[in-house]
Amino acid sequence: MRCRTAAAALTVTLGLFASACGGGTNGRLMNIGADLQGVSGLQADVYAQGLTNAAAMAFDADGHLWVATAAYQDAGTDAVYVIDSAGATPTKVIDDAHTPLGLLWHDGVLYVSRAGGVDAYTGFNGTTFAEHHPIVTLPDGVGEVNGLAMSPDGRISLGISSPCDSCTPESEYSAAVVSFAPDGSDLRVDASGIRAPVGLEYFPGTDTLFVTMNQRDDLGDATPGDWLSIVTPGQHWGFPDCYGQGGTACANAPSPIAELDPHAAVSDVALVTGQLGSAVGTAALVAEWAKGSVLLVPLSTDGTAATGTARPFLTGIENPVALALDADGDLFTADWATGTVYRISPTSQAALTSP
Repeated sequence: MRCRTAAAALTVTLGLFASACGGGTNGRLMNIGADLQGVSGLQADVYAQGLTNAAAMAFDADGHLWVATAAYQDAGTDAVYVIDSAGATPTKVIDDAHTPLGLLWHDGVLYVSRAGGVDAYTGFNGTTFAEHHPIVTLPDGVGEVNGLAMSPDGRISLGISSPCDSCTPESEYSAAVVSFAPDGSDLRVDASGIRAPVGLEYFPGTDTLFVTMNQRDDLGDATPGDWLSIVTPGQHWGFPDCYGQGGTACANAPSPIAELDPHAAVSDVALVTGQLGSAVGTAALVAEWAKGSVLLVPLSTDGTAATGTARPFLTGIENPVALALDADGDLFTADWATGTVYRISPTSQAALTSP
């Protein structure tokens, strides 16, 4: 793998929301607590431990944090836990999960994306769920089933990887962003030709969907950087012919708003609109599993197009994957390798901007 140093600027072509005006950090990080380095104006603390292979997070309506664990290969140890408060011991609630890479709470239902589809859990009594059933079942060999996001129109969006590095997938649902009704009906492909759409998040108050994308892993140093992109219905991103290498193969494909590190295994994305203070501003925060860092991509607040750079936001985590915001606007990130969940919040001295 080819690593880039924290001082190296990552050139970004920013689209609808990206702008150089969001965020005041210049790439230099400082100690912010809990053995982490972050931008000035932030503080970090350990929220929970004991969640090795933490891969997805979501908050329920009562403010409890849910964490799914997914090992590199499904060995029967994957599970879903709930954490009632800071420092509390995680409670295992679902012990028969299989590669759960997406969690979403909506109207009292916990949606879990897992190998082969999506399950819905209802009737949580503080210890167990009264009912659970699969609501989306995908074809065998469809590829990795990734993150979930609730769209403003009430549909649930889901990212599904290609099952291979460079083949033409057999299923229309492979290498695609799909969506479905909350009961699992009306499954449809919204955007296709995406090698691996992993993290999904809608910009607050809009139907603008941000998606992290992994590129091919079989090209060594020739592999392009992973992407942060805005995905719209009807798009075809060109995979397998186009995988970010440019040239004629990508002539008709959309462009990302940010090209990140190569072989980074970019994972979750969280969108902030001022909750973390003026040093962060409005931005996309992107976890890079293989690089041990979270990057910041500045975003505009009014949707004007501009050009800017991505820069380091957080280091000191061995393998960050999952990101989530609580109701207070604090950022939570989990270390897949160590099982530690961190809370990142603005210091009392940090000037907050209005979301």
